[in-house]
Amino acid sequence: MNLQDRLSMVEHRIREACERCGRSEEEIQIIAVTKYTTMKTVEQVLLSGIGHVGESRTQEAQSKYETFHPLGTWHFIGHLQTNKVKDVIGKFEYIHSLDRLSLMKEIEKKAADLNAVVNCFIQVNVSGEKSKQGLSPEALFSFAQEVSRMKQIRVVGLMTMAPYELDAEATRPVFRELRRLRDELNAKDIFSYPVQHLSMGMSNDFEVAIEEGATWLRLGSVLVGEK
Repeated sequence: MNLQDRLSMVEHRIREACERCGRSEEEIQIIAVTKYTTMKTVEQVLLSGIGHVGESRTQEAQSKYETFHPLGTWHFIGHLQTNKVKDVIGKFEYIHSLDRLSLMKEIEKKAADLNAVVNCFIQVNVSGEKSKQGLSPEALFSFAQEVSRMKQIRVVGLMTMAPYELDAEATRPVFRELRRLRDELNAKDIFSYPVQHLSMGMSNDFEVAIEEGATWLRLGSVLVGEK
């Protein structure tokens, strides 16, 4: 199955999921996770009309970005070390993994140097898995208060990673809780604007994520194939 066939299949599954929960397909954005793929695959993805690519390792992303950055929008979706912020700001339009004060301060500092505003998702470890990064749900609101004071960071949404489950239905409580947290965050009026987006749902569980309110899907193997 080639990329175009996989994209058609994914779009069909998104359409069906939206129909089940009464949502519009226009609410859903696909990020093609290209972190393990070749330069050729990145080019194919961007020429296919997907438009959004996700990378999680700054060193590997460098050559891909330099070659193809005019063709799409770049998302940094992995754990971001503070000493790598300088390699991301000004290149990646979205950072999906804002999860600690030291990272917040470094993004603010480097973005100020470039007079840039960075779109960030606050990463929340809803499942509580030790293997995953992110704030605890209990820490979200105090952290958001700190971020709201930053001039160069715009929080566009929340992000989470659900545990890998053979039965995707088992991920539903995680996605439902992230949506609840987003709604509570908005109810508290911590930011002077609505936090709209939910970055959640991967190859094995994206349909459940859509049903629970996902607006950005991070799709790797189901879209670009196995590494």
